[in-house]
Amino acid sequence: METESKSNTKLLIGIIVVLIIGMAVAGYFIFHQKTQLDEMQEESLLTKQQLEDEYESMTMQYEGFKINLKNDSLLHQLNNEQAKVQRLLDELKTVKADNKAEISRLNNELASLRKILKSYIAQIDSLNRANAQLRQENKEITDKYQATNRTLNEVSQQKNNLTEKVTLAAKLDATGISVSATNKKGKVQKKIDKVEQLIVNFTITKNITAEPGERTIYVRIMKPDDDVLVKSRTNVFPFENGEINYSMRKIIEYGGEEVPVTMYWNVEEYLMPGTYRIDIFADGSRIGSKSFSMDK
Repeated sequence: METESKSNTKLLIGIIVVLIIGMAVAGYFIFHQKTQLDEMQEESLLTKQQLEDEYESMTMQYEGFKINLKNDSLLHQLNNEQAKVQRLLDELKTVKADNKAEISRLNNELASLRKILKSYIAQIDSLNRANAQLRQENKEITDKYQATNRTLNEVSQQKNNLTEKVTLAAKLDATGISVSATNKKGKVQKKIDKVEQLIVNFTITKNITAEPGERTIYVRIMKPDDDVLVKSRTNVFPFENGEINYSMRKIIEYGGEEVPVTMYWNVEEYLMPGTYRIDIFADGSRIGSKSFSMDK
């Protein structure tokens, strides 16, 4: 009896040991499986996040391409493709990380989108090269135009300078200007109150470059107060984009040789003592000037 009892005790102990070992082995396998599941879930989350990052990056690339793009047709295509990428990104964000089928599908979609993006990159690069070439050609054309324009301006300036020189060379000149204050008999008077006539003499010098023909000579007699002696305020002639009064006018025939000119002013107004000035004009220019004095 005692022997049988000892035998049963040993058997029970053996069974207990086996159960403990079995539970330990089962616990190990359960822990290992849970660890694997956690790692797989973490890997799935990481894969999904990486996929989202790639979609986001692609969206930003499309946005960057559009900034300086001037081709309306290509811009429209890029907008459509960017909208498609954004739609798939929004769809990806709603998919659970452990949904391997959807993650795989969206990953395959991304591969197709990369190919499309690559083709657009090639188009944009080609377009940029073409634009760069056009800008270079435009610059060369602009440079040539500016150079031509500068040359034309220089030629025009030279022509203007030549015209100005020719005009100056053809300008008439009055020399030997003299003024005599006389009475009606032609006798020179020293006292101003006895002066009845002013006689202005001068010579139009020889100038073979001047155009021959009739010339109108204007004379202005300026009083000491800088007013002009006139018979009528309507007696005017054009000068420097305006009109000014003249005292006397005479038409002469000029053929390039010296021409003596005499002009007479009949004194019908009060003459104040002081310094007077004779200004002579022809062809819109002042061609001579002479000052003289008359005393009481």
